[in-house]
Amino acid sequence: MINFINNLFKSKKETFKDKTNFIELASNKEIQDLFKTFNTYSSEVELRFVGGCVRKLINDEIVDDIDLSINIKPESVIEILKKNNINFYETGIDHGTITAVINNRSFEITSLRKDVKTDGRHAQVEYTNNWLEDASRRDFTINSIYSDIDGNLFDPFNGKKDLNNGLIKFIGDPATRIKEDYLRILRYIRFFLGYSRNQHDKNTVKIIKQHLSGLKQVSKERQLQELKKIISIENFNKINLDKVSKEIFLLIFPELKHINKINNIDDLSNDILKKKSFAFILSLLLVDKTEDCDYFIYKYNLSNKEKDKINHLSSIFSEDPKKDFFSKQNLSKILQKKGKENLIDILDYKILTTKKNKDYFIDLKKYFIEFKIPIMPVKAKDLIEKFNLKEGKLLGSIIKEIEEQWLNNNFKISNDQIKDIVKSKRI
Repeated sequence: MINFINNLFKSKKETFKDKTNFIELASNKEIQDLFKTFNTYSSEVELRFVGGCVRKLINDEIVDDIDLSINIKPESVIEILKKNNINFYETGIDHGTITAVINNRSFEITSLRKDVKTDGRHAQVEYTNNWLEDASRRDFTINSIYSDIDGNLFDPFNGKKDLNNGLIKFIGDPATRIKEDYLRILRYIRFFLGYSRNQHDKNTVKIIKQHLSGLKQVSKERQLQELKKIISIENFNKINLDKVSKEIFLLIFPELKHINKINNIDDLSNDILKKKSFAFILSLLLVDKTEDCDYFIYKYNLSNKEKDKINHLSSIFSEDPKKDFFSKQNLSKILQKKGKENLIDILDYKILTTKKNKDYFIDLKKYFIEFKIPIMPVKAKDLIEKFNLKEGKLLGSIIKEIEEQWLNNNFKISNDQIKDIVKSKRI
């Protein structure tokens, strides 16, 4: 039976070689060089596109990552790269992945594998030269599609058909696939939101809910990376229209309970969301008067940059801002101290969450996008020369006070005011 399926697998000649996006990809010089290096080395060696990049090519999406599979072991991949003077890194050697570098462009090449043992987090694998065995260990049919450099598809589980029909199906038994790696629960949500045009399969949903506790075995880092991918889906806000996906999502990430903030948003708000960072969107879903925001940041060990952005927005919106907070004068001070990006984040947050006077905040945003940040006219060097000051705490304190008055006076300060500040600080 296995031999029959293998022969069927090899015989599939469905192609997308005429698709413009594939032609552009396959005609890339670095990619052509890479395929030529392996495919001409031996008649037994074959390199193929696989997974996400094939799925995106079929679905006419932008291909941002190129995944490649090969039917030889990592040691042989290294040997061939060395013989052809191609630089490489053993980035994922434990998982069978070698990263080749051609003209500063990186390509991850993973040897075909079959699972020997799994524990819900990691899989113990053996290398194989059997494409069907490699396809069988993948999660969903839409991710088990391979293509050679000529555009011939190798699709043993009819993933292309499922993709075209908007069906998200596990390969084989859903429970078995999930128990191999519980992160597949989150991946199911991502692919369902991104590609499905059908209702959830009731049995699949039942199995997912039965295995939610298994996510405790998955590192918070892996969960966070998958969350980033889910949030980056175009029109992520449609999760509010999918009761099942939303329920599972909130069971996993209960702190993101304000997901309704991105429900029924207008075109302008949707355009804003598409351009915002992961940390900004997290802020929308997290920030309130509770400590959930701090807990989430700690729980998932966000980067310092992400922490700063979330904490900044939380410091403003965890309570209702004062009435004069959104005056041009106050926002100008924030612009000077925190920079334009942070100020626009504040205004975008307000535009996305306010129900009143939205046009006022839209106009404010336009004003500050065009606004040129003024440079404070007083420099430390000037103060040292004019007032016989020395570098140190006193000088720093004077500069800080001058800047504060300059900001409060709409970026203006007189010489007399500067003299008064220096005099008062010297006392």
